[in-house]
Amino acid sequence: MTTIVKRNVKRFVKELRRYYDDVWKMPKSQYLSKPDFVVVDPKTGKKLKVSFVSLDDGETVSVVYDDIS
Repeated sequence: MTTIVKRNVKRFVKELRRYYDDVWKMPKSQYLSKPDFVVVDPKTGKKLKVSFVSLDDGETVSVVYDDIS
């Protein structure tokens, strides 16, 4: 199930980049078909899909995100 986070989208991406080494904007990525998070900016209504990409052993490798049209 996708988690919805109400937060400033730009600030959320900036914080992701601070904690994770690989953060990529990848439009139409297969990993975003079922995102882990949907970030909604309460002021502007802008939405962002975010997925964590991990190996089979569970170690997080990178974060993928894209805007929702």
